[in-house]
Amino acid sequence: MPSFYKVKDQLQKGKYASQFARLYAPDAVGKQVQRYLAALDRFASLFGDNGEVYLFSAPGRTEIGGNHTDHQCGRVLAAAVNLDMIAVVSPNMSRTVRIKSHGFNMDVIDIDQLEFQQIESGTSASIVRGILARCKELGYQIGGFDAYTISDVIKGSGLSSSAAFEVMVGTIVSELYNGGRIPPVEVAKIGQYAENTYFKKPCGLMDQIACALGGFVVIDFEDMQNPKIQRIQCDFSRYEHDLFIVDTGGSHANLTTEYASVAREMWAVAHVFGKKVLREIKPEDFVNSLYDDRINLRRKVSDRAILRAMHFFDENERVLDEVKALQNGDFERFKELVIASGRSSSMLLQNIYVSREPERQGLSLGLAITEQVLRGRGAWRVHGGGFAGTMQALVPYDLSKHYKVTMQQAMGTGSCHVLSVRKEGAIRLSLPEEEGIHT
Repeated sequence: MPSFYKVKDQLQKGKYASQFARLYAPDAVGKQVQRYLAALDRFASLFGDNGEVYLFSAPGRTEIGGNHTDHQCGRVLAAAVNLDMIAVVSPNMSRTVRIKSHGFNMDVIDIDQLEFQQIESGTSASIVRGILARCKELGYQIGGFDAYTISDVIKGSGLSSSAAFEVMVGTIVSELYNGGRIPPVEVAKIGQYAENTYFKKPCGLMDQIACALGGFVVIDFEDMQNPKIQRIQCDFSRYEHDLFIVDTGGSHANLTTEYASVAREMWAVAHVFGKKVLREIKPEDFVNSLYDDRINLRRKVSDRAILRAMHFFDENERVLDEVKALQNGDFERFKELVIASGRSSSMLLQNIYVSREPERQGLSLGLAITEQVLRGRGAWRVHGGGFAGTMQALVPYDLSKHYKVTMQQAMGTGSCHVLSVRKEGAIRLSLPEEEGIHT
């Protein structure tokens, strides 16, 4: 059992260097050592330094393909990234879980009182309570622990800091009290349960799965309760492209109605066919309906709803093509498909700017500038829900510096974030003498 001072000593001696190089990048090892040491010291100031201590990491995620397909039981392609949440954790031999996240109040949960509490909904405490409750319900062991967490997963960027927190808590329970035997997909589902049932947000499962599994992952939500999940073997670094997330400005705070309209209009088209979601409609039946006077979609739903449905059917198949390109090592084809995904989001899905505020088009501007700078050598698309905020770009190494300078001049200092695809999902870091890492 590693003591606080043993873990700190091992960090200072560079014993975690190989893991840090794999999780982050070889040139980021020194920075990460200091980051974890600072987290250890903060943990000690909160909870003391007398017990055994473990280090955990849970990555953020990026959506690669499948923009707004999940709520129609479609396919998505996502990947874990090297921005993560880390935690210093110690079992406390009590019936209490205490979690202090940097910048937030401490959550204190009595593990003998795991019923839903209305007053907690919408808080991180509800997530923790929901995860513990679901683990117990599924027959897993739970127990008390203390944890300090800090995250560099950018909030509001579509990188899913909330899912990183959820799979972090689930992974801690798995490692401390279940020998690391809760499968990552189960950890993801437990996190989704907590967010849906205790936090009271009707989220999908893509974010949690990508954070829990790591690497590239394709998810087919045709059976929403039991989605098909496949990890894609792909060494992204071999293609010598940086993955950029660019903040083009604008807030997501007042966009709930815009996001809701996408699903609502797609559902409206599905209902014309007597179906609940678009995935239940054969693509050829939808295409034929566009020219069938007996159905005449335009008399029953809006033109925008039809365009958004067209996006779904194209995007849902495009995910399969993206996966095939990655599996075949055809990165040029993969980039073409990423661009096509972005164009479909812009032209058909129409989630690049808010229609009631046509003067505010930060995403449109960012995408247009990116296309000019890259001149066909990379790829670009909206990132996440859209309407405001972030875009994604794949940029060749030799253009990365120029691209970052140009975009920061256009969008502001600190707007560009260079990421890489992380192969590992949520993990407990191991000491050198341990046999391995649970993933």
